[in-house]
Amino acid sequence: MEDFCKNKIIEAPHSDQRSASVSRREFLRRLGMGAGAALTMSALGPLRMFAQDEKPTASVPNRMTYRVQHGSGEQISLLGFGMMRLPDNQEEVDQLVDYAIEHGVNYFDTAPMYMGGRSEVLTGNSLSRFPRDKYFVATKMSNQRQNLWSFDDSKRMYEQSFERLKVDHIDYYLLHSIGGGGMDTLKGRFLDNGLLDFLLKEREAGRIKHLGFSYHGDVKPFDFLLDHQNEYHWDFCQIQMNFLDWRHASMGNGWRKDADAEYLYQKCEKTGVQCVIMEPLRGGAFGRMAEELENKLKAVRPDDSTARWAFRWVGSYPNILTTLSGMNRMEHLVDNVATFSPLEICTEAENALLAEIADQMSGYPTIPCTTCAYCMPCPYGVDIPGNFAYYNDAVNNHVLPLPDKTSPDYATKKQQFADGLRQALPKVESWARSCTDCEECLAKCPQSIRIPNQMSRIVELLRKG
Repeated sequence: MEDFCKNKIIEAPHSDQRSASVSRREFLRRLGMGAGAALTMSALGPLRMFAQDEKPTASVPNRMTYRVQHGSGEQISLLGFGMMRLPDNQEEVDQLVDYAIEHGVNYFDTAPMYMGGRSEVLTGNSLSRFPRDKYFVATKMSNQRQNLWSFDDSKRMYEQSFERLKVDHIDYYLLHSIGGGGMDTLKGRFLDNGLLDFLLKEREAGRIKHLGFSYHGDVKPFDFLLDHQNEYHWDFCQIQMNFLDWRHASMGNGWRKDADAEYLYQKCEKTGVQCVIMEPLRGGAFGRMAEELENKLKAVRPDDSTARWAFRWVGSYPNILTTLSGMNRMEHLVDNVATFSPLEICTEAENALLAEIADQMSGYPTIPCTTCAYCMPCPYGVDIPGNFAYYNDAVNNHVLPLPDKTSPDYATKKQQFADGLRQALPKVESWARSCTDCEECLAKCPQSIRIPNQMSRIVELLRKG
């Protein structure tokens, strides 16, 4: 059965996605499979295609891999569209969304804070061109700033999401980024103000179809919410998971997390809560992997990108509902759709190779920035993710760490680092040296990076000698 699920794509007659449970059950019966088996299959082809008079047309091939949402039986594309960094142009967004939907992607994730609210607007404009049962939209309660903790301000944000997205219900609604600030912040944002009680009632009323939360930082709020599953009945949980963070999320450079992805995933699985995955590519870090590590992957699968390896690894875990990717360029969307159409799960040997590479990557003195840009804008003009991305590239290209001053390569490497920084960040005010240690960015970083400390390290590298 595993080989069948991995390689066979199943297409059912035209039907409505929201009422497909009967036909799906009958279809599985004919295959000799129980409904429970469908919940953990890693590559069950679409059990529904669009009607011939709808977008997309029947001529468009749809081999997307789907997972089944517990309880509702809804089929969710294993590739989800993260709408955090969209082009700020409606026509370009429409082109991306059209291609995604035509090729089976049906999960779209946004938030009020993305692009200063523009992401929800662009997403709503684009998706509203399709019948409502052709897509699932996810958005969040992004009331991280303390001046938004009041019930009225948070409720206003919630209602604004409906207006921007042009919907009468939200399919997947999240408490955004619990963990930052620990239990006191969780209580202030959601518990003491009655907001969580309100959202639970909204789910009962059907205005929210599935309620969950996304997690970064202190693990205590994560544990608290799952430990109260009998009270809250979470439908899903969004976690950061990739082959590096699986066992190396708590690594160095003054940055820490209380739990690796392995712990987060396994606790969700034991609790019966499906996972939505963010940062499967570690903010693009896997695309900038050190050459010697990338060559190990190329030796096994010469035609596969590091991104494809990372997606295949994540998608091989059965309790994952969908895997988010921020696809703001058509070539990325096309490549990712191909990876998931259908997804080929990793072999034991491939998993062992990725674990070995993760062990090696964990020894590189990189900064664990995912370039999410939550820390921006900096009041002093520092391009925080730009500085970190350049620094990490210098580490992966073995420009850093600088050799000893007595080394004949010292001056060359130091100059190479300085020249590269000027080229990567041509605006002088965006350099690390403009950081004033104001610490405004600290509370915003979901990775808990000590940003001013890291900026000081970069400045010190440029001063040496």
